[in-house]
Amino acid sequence: MIIRTTTTAFAAALAIAGAAQAQDFQPKEKGGIVLNVRVTDVAPQGSDPITTLAGASTGLRAKANYDVMPTIGLTYFFTDNLAVEAIAGTTQHTIRAKGGATNVNVKDTWVLPPVVSLQYHLAPKAKVSPYVGAGVNYMLFYGGDDKNGFDLKIDDGFGLALQAGVDIATHERWSVNLDVKKIFFETDAVDRTNRIKTKVTLNPWVASAGVGYRF
Repeated sequence: MIIRTTTTAFAAALAIAGAAQAQDFQPKEKGGIVLNVRVTDVAPQGSDPITTLAGASTGLRAKANYDVMPTIGLTYFFTDNLAVEAIAGTTQHTIRAKGGATNVNVKDTWVLPPVVSLQYHLAPKAKVSPYVGAGVNYMLFYGGDDKNGFDLKIDDGFGLALQAGVDIATHERWSVNLDVKKIFFETDAVDRTNRIKTKVTLNPWVASAGVGYRF
């Protein structure tokens, strides 16, 4: 899903950028602000064993599904090359218990995972301008419903994020943005009603494509 979405978006971005080669554009520069509106695919990667509260194995593992939602990012440039970005959005995920013939929904939950990253832009004056970044995120679990007799409580917490992306200038203040992040996040979940617990290792790949406007 991530590869297909990103490849399609990248092809479209190159087509737009190619058509815009003869047009003027505003380069990245110190004091600039960029607003990116993106479509984002959040794909958790972890699969953790579910145990009893005493630590005995249940033979089951916890797994969260992916979700695709809109997100926004706001970037401020301290210098032509150095910038900070704050990213906000919310996604909904289903946590399942899987093992052998068992595959049941445990909980639907919303996650608010804001990310703040420090970025280095390698070619701020170019039409095709790549960047890399690193930062922190906070996973806030809210809303949703427990399923099939479960009563799962998931702890909020901080994680780390790595980022790589590219801005492709189109015309004047507009650009196409492609962005990929790897977020490293692990938390604990406990169901005291059924006396079970699990780690929840999300470690999602976060792939985005969208448009940007430079103020």
